[in-house]
Amino acid sequence: MDTPKHQPPALPAAEMICFSLYSATHAMQHAYKPLLEALGLTYPQYLALVALWGEDGQTVGQLGAALQLESNTLTPLLKRMEAQGLVVRARDTRDERQVRVTLSAAGREMQARAADIPRCILEKSGLTLEALLALRDQVNSLRDQLRAD
Repeated sequence: MDTPKHQPPALPAAEMICFSLYSATHAMQHAYKPLLEALGLTYPQYLALVALWGEDGQTVGQLGAALQLESNTLTPLLKRMEAQGLVVRARDTRDERQVRVTLSAAGREMQARAADIPRCILEKSGLTLEALLALRDQVNSLRDQLRAD
């Protein structure tokens, strides 16, 4: 198989955008880990709680869409959170095909306990709030573009 004469040289992993995003994701989760461990939460559990603090009583499907998680990933996560007493899962009374997830008292109380986490992450980033929001928007735009068909 012939190689095209004008093919750009392969980049080292450290120079690839995919590696930068991958390693930044790991670094972000590492920054969250001690903050969440102090609350007895994992990073995915924290994200689920954040979504429910924004809108309690979502269906599993709504929550999955908000978190961009498939049901087979989300359901075990929610079961563990229910066993921890953070959420309650129940069939929707109007449509029994739907399961609604609501915060328990402990899940609502966790919001106050976790209130300082965004500030801690902002400080750890070394960025201004404006710069961090702009970066978030750029990453979201890249994600959406890559997912477009």
